[in-house]
Amino acid sequence: MNFEWDLSKDLENQSKHKFSFNDAIEAFYDKLGFVLEDSKHSNLENRYYWVGKNKKGVVLTVRFVRRKNTIRIFGCAHWREFKEIYYEKTKNK
Repeated sequence: MNFEWDLSKDLENQSKHKFSFNDAIEAFYDKLGFVLEDSKHSNLENRYYWVGKNKKGVVLTVRFVRRKNTIRIFGCAHWREFKEIYYEKTKNK
């Protein structure tokens, strides 16, 4: 997978949520991770959430868009509601 992001957005995200977009990349390699469509914010292009664990075992929610063969990350955080969804979806796996 190819990833890209805006450096200033990454720094803003680290300040606000304490996770870098490199942490976000780790979550994409979680074999139990899954994608959800972000229909609320998909006006100009389809936006998605990836929910998966990073190497430290923290469930992260990554906001992204797909552009051809590249995933453009624009947000990453540890959100309780998505953590609950993650454990519900993966409890028998």
